[in-house]
Amino acid sequence: MRERGSFDYIIVGAGSAGCVLANRLSESGRHRVLLLEAGGADLNPWIHIPLGYGKLFTDPSVNWLYETEPQSALDGRRIRQPRGKVLGGSSSINGLVYIRGQRQDFDGWRQRGNVGWGYDDVLPYFRKAENQARGADAFHGAGGPLPVSDQCEPHPLCEAFIDAAQQAGVPRNDDFNGAEQEGAGYYQTTSRGGMRVSSAVAYLNPAKRRPNLVVVTRALVTRVVIEARRAVGVEWRRGEERFTARASGEVILASGAIGTPQILQLSGVGPGAHLQRTGVEVVHDLAGVGADLQDHLQVRMVYRCKQAVTVNDDLRNPLRTLGVGARYLFQRKGPLTVSAGYAGAFLRTDPRLASPDIQVHFINFSTTKMGDRLHGFSGFTASTCHLQPESRGAVMIKTPDPHDAPAIDPNYLATETDRRANVEGLKLMRRIMAGAAMAPFLDSEIEPGPDLADDAALLAYCRATGSSIYHPTCTARMGDDPGGVVDARLRVRGIDGLRVADGSIMPAVVSGNSHAAIVMIGEKAAAMILEDASS
Repeated sequence: MRERGSFDYIIVGAGSAGCVLANRLSESGRHRVLLLEAGGADLNPWIHIPLGYGKLFTDPSVNWLYETEPQSALDGRRIRQPRGKVLGGSSSINGLVYIRGQRQDFDGWRQRGNVGWGYDDVLPYFRKAENQARGADAFHGAGGPLPVSDQCEPHPLCEAFIDAAQQAGVPRNDDFNGAEQEGAGYYQTTSRGGMRVSSAVAYLNPAKRRPNLVVVTRALVTRVVIEARRAVGVEWRRGEERFTARASGEVILASGAIGTPQILQLSGVGPGAHLQRTGVEVVHDLAGVGADLQDHLQVRMVYRCKQAVTVNDDLRNPLRTLGVGARYLFQRKGPLTVSAGYAGAFLRTDPRLASPDIQVHFINFSTTKMGDRLHGFSGFTASTCHLQPESRGAVMIKTPDPHDAPAIDPNYLATETDRRANVEGLKLMRRIMAGAAMAPFLDSEIEPGPDLADDAALLAYCRATGSSIYHPTCTARMGDDPGGVVDARLRVRGIDGLRVADGSIMPAVVSGNSHAAIVMIGEKAAAMILEDASS
């Protein structure tokens, strides 16, 4: 075991929140900070090209390639759970869509007793992080590390979708992160000049040369060292070598909703009976560690297009493919800048609902499932996602070996509300696609297809084809109830000197893509840590 010295703060995980923490905690120069990342440097060129996320979906060099346990409500299928294993974490391989969630999400966190986490409390941290291309206003910030940009250009298919949504009674919305989320419009992205800006690019790169920040890659953390109910350091492996470092201040876990509960459990912090069964000595019996996993389920609808205007057409024609490459190389425009949602919508399945419960990602290409080859026909996709699932599952270690992936069980479609919402989301999409604005483009519905018409058939389609939209959260959730893992200042209950700052602390998953909210959590956590250190 090689000693790497003592630090004020040790951060485990260089993902969406971990890079934020590394930047903010080392910013003053007064604190010595160690950042540990299990993956390597973000050198793969596909990381930095927006559409490159499709190339990274099954790449083990940057992706943990997790799978869920067989899902009983999804016909026993295992569902892919990609997570970033690289500097920037999942922000280096995600679809770049910038969505914060709804005001009601954060006010709901506050209503559960988490003081300081209401919408008005977290908005300043969203604004602090943001460099909004449209400038600052009451909802947005300018000059922050994370660029939030408009799509580089409109697209005729997206325009038709937005117009068709309006014809179906859905208002146009040019800012899903402003006063209201409901409506249809273009997504903004975490990009700049046609290139992805991950948390590593936004936060870590500007801080890397600070003498008080040490970044270690290929560092697989095996446990948090806990003495007398206090976190005093961490141990990790780098290849065959083993290392340890001490923390005079705090250890902060930022390894995400899968990695963080795994590390806690390997360290003896978690549900005692389960740890004993897996051969881990119990340090602190904390039942909520790994429990309450939430994720968004998406169901994809695929359409054949009448006009050859899709990315499928661009990439199956050699001359057009050359043109796509040249346009990106010289102008940073075109299909290679497309995010995982080009346009989209937030819809209510019932007008009596207070806020949207369905998100649509509209994309000008089609595949059978993410990471597969594009279809051989002109195709486009609209996926629907239930925003506020009731279903909760768990992440639990299977063995004491940190190399072994934990059991991931999102427990999709476990409630009638979730099943109904997913079916109603498909029906809403059909209403929009029937609009006159889509008529010049829409040839036919390929999946699920017109033969699947009633609710039972549509639910069966959800079960047969539904998949993750990659927003696992809540596995070390905030709360002062028996299932809470961290308090409102993100301190692990019962262990001093140990915090969690990533998507696992969410009491409930936000209504939308999770990256923006996790960056906010990193900003707020850093501010609280520094405040507590000075008090």
